[in-house]
Amino acid sequence: MRDTTFAEDASQLRTGNAPRAMATWRNLAIGALRLAGTTNIAAGLRHNARNAHRPLAVLGIT
Repeated sequence: MRDTTFAEDASQLRTGNAPRAMATWRNLAIGALRLAGTTNIAAGLRHNARNAHRPLAVLGIT
């Protein structure tokens, strides 16, 4: 799922800890959306990308 949704194979981050760090952030995003009840991760990402306050609300920060 991460490859199709986040296009990991096309990523140009290949050295150091960057690939692992980005995978961690992507897993966090997927997990947070799932905990919030999102069933379609790609649609949830697009929905939250339209408004800067939505991802914070999903994480319970606002």
